[in-house]
Amino acid sequence: MLRLVGGRALMAVPLLFIVSILSFVLASFTPGSIAASILGTGATPEQIARVEQQLGTDRPVLSQYGDWLAAAVRGDLGSSLFNGESVTALLASRMSITLSLAIAALLFAVVLGVALGAFSAIRGGIAARITDGLSVLLMSVPNFWFATILLAVLAVQLGLFSVSGYVPFGVSPRDWVASLFLPVIALMVGSMASLALNTRSEMLTVLKADFVKSLRANGIPVARILFVHTLRNAAAPLLPVVGLLFVGLLGGTVLMEQIFGMGGLGALAVTATTQHDLPVIQGIVVFYTLAVIVVFLVLDVLVSYVNPKVRAS
Repeated sequence: MLRLVGGRALMAVPLLFIVSILSFVLASFTPGSIAASILGTGATPEQIARVEQQLGTDRPVLSQYGDWLAAAVRGDLGSSLFNGESVTALLASRMSITLSLAIAALLFAVVLGVALGAFSAIRGGIAARITDGLSVLLMSVPNFWFATILLAVLAVQLGLFSVSGYVPFGVSPRDWVASLFLPVIALMVGSMASLALNTRSEMLTVLKADFVKSLRANGIPVARILFVHTLRNAAAPLLPVVGLLFVGLLGGTVLMEQIFGMGGLGALAVTATTQHDLPVIQGIVVFYTLAVIVVFLVLDVLVSYVNPKVRAS
């Protein structure tokens, strides 16, 4: 297990380096400049050039990246070029919103998706066809469309939820749940449907296995076969799917935060990109990359736990 964790941790270093340099170079070549964003549309070329010189953004891209990397390896992600605020502080203030959205959506997707998929595999017949058809339909619906419908009906027309905004858990747990409910539902429906179809496929494969027939022949209760042996054997191939879904949910928070007016990392990423604020963009890229690395490391550990063959290798 330690070898597995150590190997994944070593692989994270070159991955972070490659992702960071690619994002820095690509962001630096986008049209516009941070100086123009700071000065506004009425700025003259001379004023823009002077501000760029003060900020150091007129230097070669690789030189700027080298300075950023030298500070980043010491744990300093720099400061926003737009307002001078610490990038680490910006990330810390927005992180809870994005993680609350992504983690809550993943939990709902896993619980409901596995339940629907298991139900479809066990019951079969018309119930399974209805469940499968509903899953395909939900996967086909764009989450931004679903979010717009939820917002228009449940928030605007019925007034059951606030139209926009995020309430921290420490302020009011009840309002925190209410502020997350609609974006989480809109975000997770596609992932839930995908996981339901994958769960059904894996469950059907396991239910046809010889060891299940042997357990039934030996008089093992059906409930124990289904919820202990079958689900455990189906879990190993499903865990990588869960990891990929979480990565997709993290990316999906950008759109949900815009639609529901939540100032998380997604909203910060959009603003920083518009302003050409490279240190903030880099900080967000590092956070998302580390989040993906940690998620797949945890999943590797879980797969090795539920599948002894992986652990033995």
